[in-house]
Amino acid sequence: MTGTPLIEAVDLHKSFGEKKAVDGISLQIAAGEVFGLVGADGAGKTTTLRLLVGALRPDAGMVRICGFDMANQVEEGRAQLGYLSQRFSLYEDLTVLENIRFFAEVRGLTTREWLPRSLEILEFVGLVDFKDRRAGQLSGGMKQKLGLASALVHKPRVLLLDEPTTGVDPVTRQDFWQLLIRLVSVSGAVEGEGDRNIAVLLSTPYMDEASRCNRLGFMRQGRFMMEGTPGEIRAVLDGRIVELRGQPIQLLRKIAQEDQDVEDVRLFGDRLHLRVREKRARAVIGHLPARIQTSGGSLIDLRQVPPSLEDVFIALLEETP
Repeated sequence: MTGTPLIEAVDLHKSFGEKKAVDGISLQIAAGEVFGLVGADGAGKTTTLRLLVGALRPDAGMVRICGFDMANQVEEGRAQLGYLSQRFSLYEDLTVLENIRFFAEVRGLTTREWLPRSLEILEFVGLVDFKDRRAGQLSGGMKQKLGLASALVHKPRVLLLDEPTTGVDPVTRQDFWQLLIRLVSVSGAVEGEGDRNIAVLLSTPYMDEASRCNRLGFMRQGRFMMEGTPGEIRAVLDGRIVELRGQPIQLLRKIAQEDQDVEDVRLFGDRLHLRVREKRARAVIGHLPARIQTSGGSLIDLRQVPPSLEDVFIALLEETP
Protein backbone atom coordinates (compact mmCIF):
# COMPACT_ATOMS: atom_id res chain seq x y z
CA MET A 1 0.00 0.00 0.00
CA THR A 2 1.16 3.53 -0.81
CA GLY A 3 -0.20 6.87 0.41
CA THR A 4 -2.21 7.83 3.48
CA PRO A 5 -4.92 5.23 4.21
CA LEU A 6 -8.53 6.32 3.70
CA ILE A 7 -9.67 3.12 5.44
CA GLU A 8 -7.83 2.03 8.57
CA ALA A 9 -8.83 -0.74 10.94
CA VAL A 10 -6.73 -2.08 13.79
CA ASP A 11 -7.38 -5.44 15.51
CA LEU A 12 -11.16 -5.49 15.07
CA HIS A 13 -13.16 -7.97 17.12
CA LYS A 14 -16.90 -8.67 17.09
CA SER A 15 -18.77 -11.58 18.64
CA PHE A 16 -22.43 -12.58 18.68
CA GLY A 17 -22.83 -14.69 21.78
CA GLU A 18 -20.20 -17.43 21.59
CA LYS A 19 -19.67 -16.87 17.86
CA LYS A 20 -16.58 -14.83 16.91
CA ALA A 21 -17.66 -13.16 13.67
CA VAL A 22 -14.55 -10.95 13.37
CA ASP A 23 -11.43 -12.00 15.21
CA GLY A 24 -8.53 -9.56 14.91
CA ILE A 25 -8.90 -8.00 11.45
CA SER A 26 -6.54 -5.12 10.55
CA LEU A 27 -6.67 -3.14 7.29
CA GLN A 28 -5.08 -0.14 5.60
CA ILE A 29 -6.43 0.93 2.19
CA ALA A 30 -5.25 4.03 0.32
CA ALA A 31 -6.89 6.14 -2.38
CA GLY A 32 -6.85 4.44 -5.75
CA GLU A 33 -6.88 0.93 -4.27
CA VAL A 34 -9.42 -1.86 -4.57
CA PHE A 35 -9.15 -4.30 -1.67
CA GLY A 36 -11.09 -7.58 -1.80
CA LEU A 37 -12.39 -9.56 1.16
CA VAL A 38 -12.63 -13.13 -0.11
CA GLY A 39 -14.23 -16.00 1.74
CA ALA A 40 -17.13 -18.42 1.97
CA ASP A 41 -20.46 -17.54 3.57
CA GLY A 42 -19.98 -17.04 7.30
CA ALA A 43 -16.32 -16.04 6.98
CA GLY A 44 -16.97 -12.60 8.51
CA LYS A 45 -16.93 -10.42 5.39
CA THR A 46 -20.27 -8.68 5.89
CA THR A 47 -19.68 -8.14 9.61
CA THR A 48 -16.31 -6.54 8.81
CA LEU A 49 -17.99 -4.12 6.38
CA ARG A 50 -20.69 -3.25 8.92
CA LEU A 51 -18.03 -2.50 11.51
CA LEU A 52 -16.26 -0.20 9.06
CA VAL A 53 -19.42 1.67 8.10
CA GLY A 54 -20.41 2.13 11.75
CA ALA A 55 -23.56 -0.01 11.57
CA LEU A 56 -22.03 -2.21 14.30
CA ARG A 57 -19.75 -1.24 17.14
CA PRO A 58 -16.68 -3.44 17.61
CA ASP A 59 -16.10 -5.27 20.87
CA ALA A 60 -12.47 -4.18 20.52
CA GLY A 61 -10.31 -2.43 17.97
CA MET A 62 -10.33 0.85 16.09
CA VAL A 63 -11.72 2.11 12.75
CA ARG A 64 -10.77 5.35 11.01
CA ILE A 65 -12.39 6.53 7.77
CA CYS A 66 -10.52 9.39 6.09
CA GLY A 67 -8.88 10.09 9.45
CA PHE A 68 -12.16 10.18 11.42
CA ASP A 69 -12.41 7.85 14.42
CA MET A 70 -15.66 5.91 13.91
CA ALA A 71 -16.07 5.51 17.66
CA ASN A 72 -16.22 9.26 18.36
CA GLN A 73 -16.69 10.91 14.94
CA VAL A 74 -19.13 8.52 13.32
CA GLU A 75 -21.18 11.14 11.44
CA GLU A 76 -18.06 12.78 10.02
CA GLY A 77 -16.77 9.39 8.96
CA ARG A 78 -20.07 8.30 7.41
CA ALA A 79 -20.15 11.50 5.36
CA GLN A 80 -17.07 10.17 3.55
CA LEU A 81 -18.63 6.75 2.89
CA GLY A 82 -20.64 5.21 0.09
CA TYR A 83 -22.08 1.81 1.04
CA LEU A 84 -23.81 -0.77 -1.14
CA SER A 85 -25.21 -3.58 0.98
CA GLN A 86 -25.74 -7.17 -0.13
CA ARG A 87 -29.44 -6.52 -0.55
CA PHE A 88 -29.70 -2.93 -1.67
CA SER A 89 -33.23 -1.66 -0.97
CA LEU A 90 -34.74 0.36 -3.81
CA TYR A 91 -38.09 2.09 -3.76
CA GLU A 92 -39.63 0.23 -6.68
CA ASP A 93 -42.50 2.69 -7.17
CA LEU A 94 -40.04 5.56 -7.60
CA THR A 95 -38.13 6.27 -10.78
CA VAL A 96 -34.39 5.90 -11.10
CA LEU A 97 -33.88 9.64 -10.63
CA GLU A 98 -36.32 9.82 -7.72
CA ASN A 99 -34.45 7.03 -5.93
CA ILE A 100 -31.16 8.89 -6.30
CA ARG A 101 -32.83 12.11 -5.16
CA PHE A 102 -34.02 10.35 -1.99
CA PHE A 103 -30.54 9.11 -1.10
CA ALA A 104 -29.02 12.49 -1.98
CA GLU A 105 -31.41 14.43 0.23
CA VAL A 106 -30.90 11.97 3.10
CA ARG A 107 -27.23 12.95 2.78
CA GLY A 108 -28.23 16.62 3.03
CA LEU A 109 -27.69 17.64 -0.60
CA THR A 110 -29.81 20.46 -2.02
CA THR A 111 -31.55 20.28 -5.40
CA ARG A 112 -28.87 22.56 -6.83
CA GLU A 113 -26.24 20.05 -5.68
CA TRP A 114 -27.86 16.68 -6.31
CA LEU A 115 -29.53 17.20 -9.70
CA PRO A 116 -26.44 17.87 -11.87
CA ARG A 117 -24.47 15.37 -9.83
CA SER A 118 -27.14 12.69 -10.35
CA LEU A 119 -27.15 13.18 -14.11
CA GLU A 120 -23.34 12.88 -14.18
CA ILE A 121 -23.48 9.67 -12.15
CA LEU A 122 -26.29 8.18 -14.26
CA GLU A 123 -24.26 8.91 -17.37
CA PHE A 124 -21.27 7.24 -15.74
CA VAL A 125 -23.14 4.04 -14.84
CA GLY A 126 -25.07 3.92 -18.12
CA LEU A 127 -28.54 4.66 -16.77
CA VAL A 128 -29.15 8.22 -17.96
CA ASP A 129 -31.58 6.98 -20.64
CA PHE A 130 -33.57 5.19 -17.95
CA LYS A 131 -33.79 8.00 -15.42
CA ASP A 132 -37.60 8.14 -15.65
CA ARG A 133 -38.14 4.37 -15.47
CA ARG A 134 -39.56 2.95 -12.26
CA ALA A 135 -36.95 1.02 -10.28
CA GLY A 136 -39.25 -2.02 -10.10
CA GLN A 137 -39.03 -2.31 -13.89
CA LEU A 138 -35.24 -2.50 -13.98
CA SER A 139 -33.25 -5.66 -14.62
CA GLY A 140 -31.08 -7.08 -11.84
CA GLY A 141 -27.95 -5.57 -13.37
CA MET A 142 -29.58 -2.15 -13.71
CA LYS A 143 -30.65 -2.26 -10.07
CA GLN A 144 -27.04 -2.91 -9.04
CA LYS A 145 -25.91 0.05 -11.13
CA LEU A 146 -28.60 2.21 -9.52
CA GLY A 147 -27.33 1.08 -6.13
CA LEU A 148 -23.82 2.15 -7.11
CA ALA A 149 -25.11 5.50 -8.38
CA SER A 150 -26.95 6.10 -5.10
CA ALA A 151 -23.79 5.30 -3.13
CA LEU A 152 -21.76 7.78 -5.23
CA VAL A 153 -24.16 10.71 -5.34
CA HIS A 154 -22.59 12.56 -2.37
CA LYS A 155 -18.99 12.20 -3.68
CA PRO A 156 -17.64 9.73 -1.10
CA ARG A 157 -13.92 9.15 -0.65
CA VAL A 158 -14.52 5.54 0.46
CA LEU A 159 -16.75 2.96 -1.21
CA LEU A 160 -17.78 -0.23 0.63
CA LEU A 161 -19.46 -2.92 -1.49
CA ASP A 162 -20.87 -6.14 -0.04
CA GLU A 163 -20.87 -8.81 -2.79
CA PRO A 164 -22.12 -6.25 -5.34
CA THR A 165 -22.40 -8.68 -8.29
CA THR A 166 -23.99 -11.69 -6.61
CA GLY A 167 -26.93 -12.95 -8.63
CA VAL A 168 -26.25 -10.99 -11.83
CA ASP A 169 -25.18 -12.38 -15.19
CA PRO A 170 -21.49 -12.54 -16.33
CA VAL A 171 -21.87 -9.61 -18.77
CA THR A 172 -23.31 -7.38 -16.04
CA ARG A 173 -20.51 -8.43 -13.67
CA GLN A 174 -17.99 -7.38 -16.32
CA ASP A 175 -19.74 -4.03 -16.82
CA PHE A 176 -19.83 -3.42 -13.06
CA TRP A 177 -16.09 -4.06 -12.78
CA GLN A 178 -15.34 -1.70 -15.64
CA LEU A 179 -17.17 0.98 -13.64
CA LEU A 180 -15.08 0.24 -10.54
CA ILE A 181 -11.84 0.36 -12.53
CA ARG A 182 -12.81 3.76 -13.92
CA LEU A 183 -13.71 4.98 -10.42
CA VAL A 184 -10.23 4.34 -9.05
CA SER A 185 -8.33 5.30 -12.21
CA VAL A 186 -5.80 8.13 -12.03
CA SER A 187 -7.67 10.17 -14.61
CA GLY A 188 -10.91 10.06 -12.62
CA ALA A 189 -14.26 8.83 -13.82
CA VAL A 190 -16.73 11.56 -12.97
CA GLU A 191 -16.20 15.15 -14.04
CA GLY A 192 -14.13 17.15 -11.58
CA GLU A 193 -12.90 14.16 -9.58
CA GLY A 194 -9.64 13.30 -11.30
CA ASP A 195 -7.62 14.51 -8.33
CA ARG A 196 -9.60 12.77 -5.59
CA ASN A 197 -9.40 9.05 -6.18
CA ILE A 198 -11.44 6.86 -3.90
CA ALA A 199 -10.62 3.74 -1.90
CA VAL A 200 -12.80 0.69 -2.56
CA LEU A 201 -13.31 -2.25 -0.21
CA LEU A 202 -15.52 -5.04 -1.47
CA SER A 203 -16.41 -8.57 -0.52
CA THR A 204 -16.74 -11.27 -3.15
CA PRO A 205 -17.02 -15.05 -3.38
CA TYR A 206 -15.70 -15.01 -6.96
CA MET A 207 -12.02 -15.70 -7.63
CA ASP A 208 -12.10 -14.02 -11.06
CA GLU A 209 -13.22 -10.82 -9.32
CA ALA A 210 -10.62 -11.27 -6.60
CA SER A 211 -7.89 -11.32 -9.26
CA ARG A 212 -8.93 -7.80 -10.33
CA CYS A 213 -8.26 -6.32 -6.88
CA ASN A 214 -5.00 -4.57 -6.00
CA ARG A 215 -4.83 -6.50 -2.73
CA LEU A 216 -6.79 -9.33 -1.13
CA GLY A 217 -7.55 -10.77 2.26
CA PHE A 218 -8.58 -14.44 2.30
CA MET A 219 -10.95 -14.81 5.28
CA ARG A 220 -12.04 -17.74 7.37
CA GLN A 221 -13.76 -17.70 10.77
CA GLY A 222 -13.33 -13.95 11.10
CA ARG A 223 -9.58 -13.96 10.44
CA PHE A 224 -7.26 -13.39 7.51
CA MET A 225 -5.64 -16.62 6.41
CA MET A 226 -3.47 -14.61 4.00
CA GLU A 227 -3.23 -11.04 2.74
CA GLY A 228 -1.37 -9.59 -0.23
CA THR A 229 -1.53 -8.81 -3.93
CA PRO A 230 -2.98 -11.51 -6.23
CA GLY A 231 0.56 -12.18 -7.48
CA GLU A 232 1.97 -12.54 -3.97
CA ILE A 233 -0.81 -14.92 -2.99
CA ARG A 234 -0.46 -17.08 -6.09
CA ALA A 235 3.31 -17.27 -5.55
CA VAL A 236 2.71 -19.40 -2.44
CA LEU A 237 2.08 -22.39 -4.72
CA ASP A 238 4.57 -21.59 -7.50
CA GLY A 239 5.79 -24.82 -9.09
CA ARG A 240 3.26 -26.99 -7.25
CA ILE A 241 0.26 -27.16 -9.61
CA VAL A 242 0.09 -29.78 -12.35
CA GLU A 243 -2.80 -29.84 -14.81
CA LEU A 244 -4.08 -33.22 -15.98
CA ARG A 245 -6.46 -33.82 -18.90
CA GLY A 246 -7.67 -37.15 -20.17
CA GLN A 247 -10.40 -39.79 -19.97
CA PRO A 248 -12.16 -41.12 -18.03
CA ILE A 249 -11.81 -38.21 -15.63
CA GLN A 250 -12.87 -40.16 -12.52
CA LEU A 251 -10.22 -42.81 -13.17
CA LEU A 252 -7.56 -40.15 -13.61
CA ARG A 253 -8.68 -38.53 -10.39
CA LYS A 254 -8.38 -41.83 -8.49
CA ILE A 255 -4.89 -42.50 -9.88
CA ALA A 256 -3.71 -38.99 -8.97
CA GLN A 257 -5.15 -39.21 -5.44
CA GLU A 258 -3.22 -42.43 -4.84
CA ASP A 259 0.11 -40.84 -5.84
CA GLN A 260 2.29 -40.16 -2.79
CA ASP A 261 3.64 -36.96 -4.37
CA VAL A 262 0.14 -35.47 -4.84
CA GLU A 263 -1.39 -33.61 -1.89
CA ASP A 264 -4.77 -32.70 -3.40
CA VAL A 265 -6.79 -33.19 -6.58
CA ARG A 266 -9.53 -30.78 -7.71
CA LEU A 267 -11.78 -30.77 -10.77
CA PHE A 268 -11.53 -27.58 -12.85
CA GLY A 269 -14.02 -27.94 -15.71
CA ASP A 270 -12.82 -30.78 -17.97
CA ARG A 271 -9.42 -31.09 -16.29
CA LEU A 272 -7.83 -31.77 -12.93
CA HIS A 273 -5.53 -29.58 -10.88
CA LEU A 274 -3.03 -31.60 -8.86
CA ARG A 275 -1.33 -29.87 -5.94
CA VAL A 276 1.98 -31.68 -5.60
CA ARG A 277 4.57 -31.70 -2.87
CA GLU A 278 7.28 -29.08 -3.09
CA LYS A 279 9.80 -29.74 -5.89
CA ARG A 280 7.93 -32.89 -6.99
CA ALA A 281 6.13 -31.53 -10.09
CA ARG A 282 8.66 -32.98 -12.56
CA ALA A 283 8.58 -36.35 -10.81
CA VAL A 284 4.77 -36.50 -11.03
CA ILE A 285 4.83 -35.51 -14.70
CA GLY A 286 7.45 -38.20 -15.26
CA HIS A 287 5.77 -41.20 -13.66
CA LEU A 288 2.03 -40.51 -13.88
CA PRO A 289 1.57 -41.27 -17.64
CA ALA A 290 2.69 -44.88 -17.24
CA ARG A 291 0.27 -45.42 -14.34
CA ILE A 292 -2.60 -43.95 -16.36
CA GLN A 293 -1.81 -46.16 -19.36
CA THR A 294 -1.49 -49.29 -17.21
CA SER A 295 -4.86 -48.59 -15.62
CA GLY A 296 -6.58 -48.21 -19.00
CA GLY A 297 -6.86 -44.44 -19.02
CA SER A 298 -6.20 -42.03 -21.87
CA LEU A 299 -3.87 -39.07 -21.33
CA ILE A 300 -4.43 -35.86 -23.33
CA ASP A 301 -2.16 -33.43 -21.49
CA LEU A 302 -0.05 -33.35 -18.33
CA ARG A 303 1.87 -30.17 -17.56
CA GLN A 304 2.87 -27.72 -14.88
CA VAL A 305 0.69 -24.58 -14.81
CA PRO A 306 0.69 -21.34 -12.79
CA PRO A 307 -1.41 -21.62 -9.62
CA SER A 308 -4.78 -19.91 -9.52
CA LEU A 309 -6.19 -17.98 -6.56
CA GLU A 310 -8.64 -20.83 -6.10
CA ASP A 311 -5.77 -23.32 -5.81
CA VAL A 312 -4.25 -21.22 -3.04
CA PHE A 313 -7.56 -20.62 -1.27
CA ILE A 314 -8.32 -24.36 -1.15
CA ALA A 315 -4.83 -25.11 0.16
CA LEU A 316 -5.22 -22.49 2.90
CA LEU A 317 -8.60 -23.88 3.95
CA GLU A 318 -7.00 -27.28 4.43
CA GLU A 319 -4.11 -25.89 6.45
CA THR A 320 -6.11 -23.51 8.70
CA PRO A 321 -7.61 -25.20 11.79
